[in-house]
Amino acid sequence: MLRIVLPLLVIAVVVLVLVRPGPLLRMLRGKKRPALEEDPRAILKRRYAAGEIDEDEYFRRMSGLSQDW
Repeated sequence: MLRIVLPLLVIAVVVLVLVRPGPLLRMLRGKKRPALEEDPRAILKRRYAAGEIDEDEYFRRMSGLSQDW
């Protein structure tokens, strides 16, 4: 049984590496998937919470995001 399963497992891994090497390499390196683009409002909230921008700047930019251009 092991004589059949082990070669099939090796073949499956080789095929995965050849077809889609990115996810396997990230897994081996311990890197996470790249973050999707953040919502601008979420970025503003995070920056305000971290103290990077003050309250006036936060509300000014939020109002700019809520306007329909």
